[in-house]
Amino acid sequence: MTEGEGTAVRLRPPRNTLDGRAVGWWRTQWLLLTAAPVVPLVVLGTLIVPARFWLLLPAAVLAAAGTATAVLLPLWWFRTHRWEITEEAVYVRTGFFRQEWRIAPMSRIQTVDTVRGPLEQLFRLATVTVTTASAKGAVRIEGLDHEVAADLARQLTRITRDTPGDAT
Repeated sequence: MTEGEGTAVRLRPPRNTLDGRAVGWWRTQWLLLTAAPVVPLVVLGTLIVPARFWLLLPAAVLAAAGTATAVLLPLWWFRTHRWEITEEAVYVRTGFFRQEWRIAPMSRIQTVDTVRGPLEQLFRLATVTVTTASAKGAVRIEGLDHEVAADLARQLTRITRDTPGDAT
């Protein structure tokens, strides 16, 4: 309940979804992570005939599990990841089993960064990182179109510049 109003404050899901290309970006990351153990196992299984079964079996299991995960989890992540900015705060909701809400008041924002790793560049995506003095760490909005991310960084910079600091 808010003081003096007698009504409960309710959080609503942030309005914005990530760019649809984030699904492909996540899938590619997951498949590369899966390939890291699978490729050496396949190479060794091909070269070491007596151990072939014991090397190719785990390679096949890992490849199947990794591929299934790469197909399913990014779709789920895409449905649950949301973000929004207002004149008062940055809101981010992430997670699929355990959802996490992060709210960064504009008066607490210290820096706004835009990052584009190699895979993000390939998918024309970017990550906006909003740093505050929070012990929990920065608020990250991943999987944004790179132009949306640049606009968001400009908008956050403008809003935080125009927001008086919090003296508490």
